[in-house]
Amino acid sequence: MAFFALAVLIFSAYVVLRTVPIDDCGENGTGLACIELPPGFSIDYYAENVEGARSMALSPNGTLFVGSRGEGRVYAVLDKDRDNKADDVIVLAEGLNMPNGVAFRNGSLYVAEISRVIRYDDIEARLENPPEPVVVNDNFPSDRSHGWKYIKFGPDGKLYVPVGMPCNICNPEDERYGTIMQMEPDGSQLEIFARGIRNTVGFAWHPETEELWFTDNGRDWLGDDLPPDELNRAPEPGMNFGFPYCHGEDIPDPEFGELRNCSEFTPPEVELGLMWLPLG
Repeated sequence: MAFFALAVLIFSAYVVLRTVPIDDCGENGTGLACIELPPGFSIDYYAENVEGARSMALSPNGTLFVGSRGEGRVYAVLDKDRDNKADDVIVLAEGLNMPNGVAFRNGSLYVAEISRVIRYDDIEARLENPPEPVVVNDNFPSDRSHGWKYIKFGPDGKLYVPVGMPCNICNPEDERYGTIMQMEPDGSQLEIFARGIRNTVGFAWHPETEELWFTDNGRDWLGDDLPPDELNRAPEPGMNFGFPYCHGEDIPDPEFGELRNCSEFTPPEVELGLMWLPLG
């Protein structure tokens, strides 16, 4: 729980759209003054006017790239004097289709839209005049429901791209739904790494074991306390985490649970609770 709280704190401190003064809690409780901090901690705005900030990727040179969802924009946030306060916010692209996920590798910025992943090469040398993007792979479903993507490069050098379920609860025939997929940086060898995942928008690899850990946002309308969102671990490819047949450790779905037994699937490492909506 302490790690979770710290992660949320770091995200909130790094990119926040200022809507109320820092010492004002605001009518809707959106100001930084509303956040209760442990002794010795402080929080401040890093950048302003980053509308819809969602996913972030930091380049080795210190450029912070930020994806958005409804705004359709990708930003570059610059701290030129390295004083931990952004000096400039540049809109790199706009009019994109929910460009939530961003990843940086070898000078190129990768951006995940709903149905494709695109790439901006040598981007830090062209922040004021970005090049036309290269389409890395456009072989993803076009559903907007759970179609926004979080992307990241794994320790194997491959880009990991999730495909959420296009529904609250369903069992589509297309095997791409409800998965985490992986591909080479050039978009080739696209394949499924893990299955049975309703919608993950946050994952990372253990720095020593290189095991993949990922969140999963559970279905709605199962009750006031069920099902829990999940924190899962995938140490190897080919694992199935149960959706839509099973939720949490052993909760069969009322519609699809009779088709498969929960014992067939990998249970979560941690049940996070109903509607926690973990994003990272």
